Amino acid sequence: MEQQRLRTEDGKRTSRIPASPTAHGLAQPLTAGVVTAVVGFSGSFAVVVSGLRAVGADQRQAVSGLLALCTAMGLLAVGLSMRHRQPISIAWSTPGAALLVATGRQPGGYPHAVGAFAVTGILLAVTGMWGRLGRWVTGIPAPLASAMLAGVLLPVCLAPVRAAVTVPSLALPAIVTWAVLTPFARRWATPAALVVAVGSLVVLRHPQLGSFARLLPTVTAVRPTLSTGALIGIALPLYVVTMAAQNVPGIAVLGQFGYRPPTRSILVSTGAATTLCAPFGGYALNLAAISAALAAGPDAGPDPKRRWIAAATAGITYLGLGLTAGVSTALLTAAPPLLIDAVAGLALLGTLGSALAAAVADAEAREAAVTAFAVTASGINVLGIGSAFWGLVAGLGLHSLLRERRA
Repeated sequence: MEQQRLRTEDGKRTSRIPASPTAHGLAQPLTAGVVTAVVGFSGSFAVVVSGLRAVGADQRQAVSGLLALCTAMGLLAVGLSMRHRQPISIAWSTPGAALLVATGRQPGGYPHAVGAFAVTGILLAVTGMWGRLGRWVTGIPAPLASAMLAGVLLPVCLAPVRAAVTVPSLALPAIVTWAVLTPFARRWATPAALVVAVGSLVVLRHPQLGSFARLLPTVTAVRPTLSTGALIGIALPLYVVTMAAQNVPGIAVLGQFGYRPPTRSILVSTGAATTLCAPFGGYALNLAAISAALAAGPDAGPDPKRRWIAAATAGITYLGLGLTAGVSTALLTAAPPLLIDAVAGLALLGTLGSALAAAVADAEAREAAVTAFAVTASGINVLGIGSAFWGLVAGLGLHSLLRERRA
């Protein structure tokens, strides 16, 4: 703790007492926390809304999902960070939202998707309590998991190209903004592109704009329904993607900065919260990976023991951002769907690049990884089960055959 010396008028030291934390010392983690939440929310909430709408949620249900996710993320980040005194940032599964976009509407509609969300939360919680399940998931060859993720992301990342041709007056300003800012301020490139897209929508007075019936977010509950197709096509791939692309990298990020994150506590908490939030549209909560470094790195202050303040501040900020769910979803609903998909695609291009690089890095697993990528990206639906599951099955099958042949 910082110390402060008190001196008498003649300059002699009389006592030594602890000094209170300075405003400057708190300003850095507080600012980092706000930036973490703002960047995380504005950079990917379009993907979340698109994913919920893709699996059958209407506007009110999408608003409810966004509000439920923000509330749970905020409460978990504050609680876990204060309890463990580590910068534990909680986020929604951005790759999971892209998976929902690629999967599309289930035969049973949105209630079946909600049932899959609840099962995903149970799987996450069980992983925290039962280490063997976690080892099974991490035992999936990394190139295959990355290839499946890349296949899920590819259709979303193609949306900017289609939007540039279909709605150029709305899409091109956003794309140019993103391209100009990416080399200099990468973390703000997608939020700026979203602002420009909304600004273009307002300036051009798109005909769908102006029907903002309710700007305050409301909670809408849906009774979960279980179906084999949704469990295999949504719950299982959503669980694998959330573990492989969010929780495992998030744990690694914290480890790089010298922390030993309480994995069991994180998985059980996020899994239980996912199941509780599922009826309200909360599809998957996890340890932050993309934005974790903002709260855990030097930007959050020179003292690692005080960086938990940044993660807690991010949680409080998410609680406030949840109140904007109604306005945010209304703006996205007023825009052409392809424009929102385009902004979501811009946000995921970096993740797609990383996934592709990891998928083909290992020469021995490259053929199996490319197979998993191609099947997943095809968007097929067989027996009511989406392409992500079939891509993983195809990749694992070919990987096993090639391994046996080499052996």
